[in-house]
Amino acid sequence: MNRRGKVYCQGRFAGRIMECPHGYRFIYEPAYLSSGDATAVSLTLPLRAEPYDSVELFPFFYGLLAEGILKETQCRVLNLDEDDHFGRLLKTADSDTIGDVTVEDDLDA
Repeated sequence: MNRRGKVYCQGRFAGRIMECPHGYRFIYEPAYLSSGDATAVSLTLPLRAEPYDSVELFPFFYGLLAEGILKETQCRVLNLDEDDHFGRLLKTADSDTIGDVTVEDDLDA
């Protein structure tokens, strides 16, 4: 699978999150890092040029996902697997998230 998402912070393109054979990778966009006023998407993902890797979906991004009845409703309406956390992130975190970070499915991937 080569699914990827564009990560936005305060409406600005901040980086990409992707599914990899070893798990997941998040990397900040170089232009965002060099902008001079970039802020980290999370305290657990401070600004840096090197990618972040994880065998599981990063807890910060997992925290953007709906729970309970809203999760069930989203999965039913969008025909998503409740256990596919990355797929849910790409399909449901593009608006109305807690905080100022959103994730948009990168369909060009």
